[in-house]
Amino acid sequence: MKTRVYSWRLAESLKSDLEREARLRSLSVSSLLDLAVTEWLNKSAHRAGDRGRQAKLHASVAPCLGAFAGGSPRRSESVRALVRQRINRRQDVR
Repeated sequence: MKTRVYSWRLAESLKSDLEREARLRSLSVSSLLDLAVTEWLNKSAHRAGDRGRQAKLHASVAPCLGAFAGGSPRRSESVRALVRQRINRRQDVR
């Protein structure tokens, strides 16, 4: 069931082409757009490298990520210094 609305502006010629293609396929313009977008997204996902590539990227970045724990309510003001300390500690270990 469709529950979301998305709209955009397009050239008159593109709108005419969409309407003509929808008529040729005996579809509504909305159904034709659903089909076109779904096919494009599927092709784009495969070209972008899929989930395996994303998992590798996440794994390579994970050692650099973390959270600052502590009870200081003002730690956001000192985050730059905290990050630099953490980087320096990691470089010293290597």
